[in-house]
Amino acid sequence: MALIVKKFGGSSVANAERVFNVANIIVEDYKAGNDVIAVVSAQGDTTDELISKAYEINPDGPSKREMDMLMSAGEQISIALLAMAIEKLGYPVISLLGWQAGFKTDSKYSAARIKSLDTDRLKAELAKRNIVIVAGFQGINKYDDITTLGRGGSDTSAVAIAAAMNADLCQIYTDVDGVYTADPRIVKNAKKMQEITYDEMLELATLGAQVLNNRSVEMAKKYNVELEVLSSFERKPGTIVKEVITMEKMLIRGVARDNNVARFSIIGLPDTPGVAFKLFNNLAKKNINVDIILQSVGRDGTKDITFTVAKNQSKETMQVLEEFKQSVGGQKIIFDDKVSKISIVGTGMETHPGVAAKMFEALYSAGINIQMISTSEIKISVLIDIEYSDLAVQVVHDAFIE
Repeated sequence: MALIVKKFGGSSVANAERVFNVANIIVEDYKAGNDVIAVVSAQGDTTDELISKAYEINPDGPSKREMDMLMSAGEQISIALLAMAIEKLGYPVISLLGWQAGFKTDSKYSAARIKSLDTDRLKAELAKRNIVIVAGFQGINKYDDITTLGRGGSDTSAVAIAAAMNADLCQIYTDVDGVYTADPRIVKNAKKMQEITYDEMLELATLGAQVLNNRSVEMAKKYNVELEVLSSFERKPGTIVKEVITMEKMLIRGVARDNNVARFSIIGLPDTPGVAFKLFNNLAKKNINVDIILQSVGRDGTKDITFTVAKNQSKETMQVLEEFKQSVGGQKIIFDDKVSKISIVGTGMETHPGVAAKMFEALYSAGINIQMISTSEIKISVLIDIEYSDLAVQVVHDAFIE
């Protein structure tokens, strides 16, 4: 007998037919003698609909605490309906909200971090041979307020349960049948990978691949939780994410695209020590994550700093830059949100010269200009005009992956 944790995304439970499909997937493992804990997201577009309702009431932006109270309702609906479907099939089941399942978080509303997970209730329900359905994406803080873990938080909930319960497998069910070398909706010849390492998956998730939440991959790596990404609509093996894989003859494992990017340039800053520190320290105080950074060579006593942030943090970033320009001096701020980040990922690239040149050649041959470049041991990212993002993913994929 094994303990299997299964996570189902919103599209997997979008309507009654799909809820019963998920119920049957769960029951199959239960009938085989396994203990099953299922973590479920809100149905379909429920989260977006709740956000719209909130801004109908308060267009200026509701408080994050009340948003968490509202947003957590989506998962409550999903777990109850799924439990009802399993009851209808004739099997013992119980649904639990995040706090009932033992999730304790910090108090950063809308982007909470898990501080601890009390597994007593989960263990007690499994001991009764109940199937346990848990609301993903949520927990409770020290003030007994409901908190949410941010977008993709249900993945993190599932991995946290798998780690705390020493589960034999954590399966992430989505609307695709595994992890591909590129988004198959963009690149028609993208290939599904049988295996991928935590590090490669983490880079792909961080760089825009939407199959797994990057926080969940970080946690899986930390606690050595083996993940399988598979489809809830097709009964076939998916992609295994684990520490060590059987290496294929593939230098580059995947190509990712992120269109949620904005580029800022602050021009004519004083070319003196500490200016960059002060700028990025001010951004950090506002919890603004900076990605690619480029600083020009000083000239005439001034320098320029260009960097990228997530597009949805543009307003806060502009406010920080305006205040910074006033305090230290600076000529102007340039903003562009019509950009896209294209990245290649692969643990093999650090020992193979010419990878960057090959990527740049593919973009050059397609007439695509590179605005910024960022590299690490296992990835290379470039910033380009968003107009060419689909073409860029295709030509780069074709250059590296047969």
